[in-house]
Amino acid sequence: MYFTMYANSRGEVIEHPGLEMLGRSGGQWISPAPDEMIPLPRGASLVSLPGFLPVGISVKQNTECLETEPVSGEPVLAVAALLPQGFTRTLLPACVSPNQNKMPLLGYAAIGFKNGKIYVAAVQSDEHKKWHPVNYNTEGLPARVQKLLKRYPDNRIYRQLAHCSLHYGCFTAQNIFYQRWEGGIPTMKNCNANCLGCISENHVGNDSPQQRLRISPTVQEITQVGREHLARAADGIISFGQGCEGEPALNADKLAAAIRGIRKDCDQGSININTNAGFTRGIRRVCDAGLDSMRVTIFSCVKDHYNEYHRPRSYSLENVQESISYAKDKGLYVSVNLLVFPGFTDRPEEIDALLEFARSNRVDMIQLRNLNFDPDILLNHFPPGGNPVGITEFLAILQQELPEVRTGSYSLPYSRV
Repeated sequence: MYFTMYANSRGEVIEHPGLEMLGRSGGQWISPAPDEMIPLPRGASLVSLPGFLPVGISVKQNTECLETEPVSGEPVLAVAALLPQGFTRTLLPACVSPNQNKMPLLGYAAIGFKNGKIYVAAVQSDEHKKWHPVNYNTEGLPARVQKLLKRYPDNRIYRQLAHCSLHYGCFTAQNIFYQRWEGGIPTMKNCNANCLGCISENHVGNDSPQQRLRISPTVQEITQVGREHLARAADGIISFGQGCEGEPALNADKLAAAIRGIRKDCDQGSININTNAGFTRGIRRVCDAGLDSMRVTIFSCVKDHYNEYHRPRSYSLENVQESISYAKDKGLYVSVNLLVFPGFTDRPEEIDALLEFARSNRVDMIQLRNLNFDPDILLNHFPPGGNPVGITEFLAILQQELPEVRTGSYSLPYSRV
């Protein structure tokens, strides 16, 4: 049994020994199974949910909302964990907001207390050494930022990445300055979708945690950043399509020219695009120019659900599949960036559609991403579905039904040459 945890007015996180923990799966509060919980990993952080109260099960087996501390009578707040990359959330926190507050766009995971330890509703989905928080936001980062800004004073992409590194703590932006691993190169302001959970534009009343790119970089600027990174980075990857931009394939003419410019002088590393893959003509352009890999973000492979979440403009899920088919024929490594939401992703209908999509489109990898979104707002957009099987069972089905498809969390270095 896991016990409910809460935060008091002093910010202390405390367990309630008389209240059994609940988690949330879709619209239901459930008691977690042992395989849905792991000890709180290093790099995770505990946070309170302002305006939300924790919910658990009392000794009389009644669902109970905790409003005050048992002894002091002081008000309390619900608490949750924010997971490091490489971990997939299995349950959301069970909590309510008396004033109907909205949850910020953060990946809250349910936590509980057992045998003197804090546990979190999650499973490890990838080895996360490269993406462990200890490797980022180091004391030397500002100096590294200034070094590249001084070397390329006129390159506006570096200035954007400096802002993302120092103000948002973006790991792929920081890797550009650390000159290692996967580095992001934002290039496009506009998008051809209005995704409900967009983190750089406000579509459903949530405050976006990042500011959308406001510049239109030149081919020279893109080439400069890409060449610099791939020539120096260990396990180097450059990725177009970041949280601070729109759809990179809309910028295909510039990206294709930049890819050719990079490859003219540098054959090291991998060139990747993170995309919705709806603009097939653009995807073809960058594939022909020498793109190595493509990661396609998808919330649902059920057509109606895809449209409801992504709200595409001038493209369809069929266009996405056409883009993937072209990329595969060109020898690219193709991943689905699956936005995982407990109680929705693990519905039988969703699982069946994903399995068919992966098989028919020759997908190489399914990357698991926790969807940061208020559950009440999200579920208002979708009809009730079948009984969810749980995220751990969902992952077991993927491994059993798609043994040739890798599951994980990160893009891999890959060269089709």
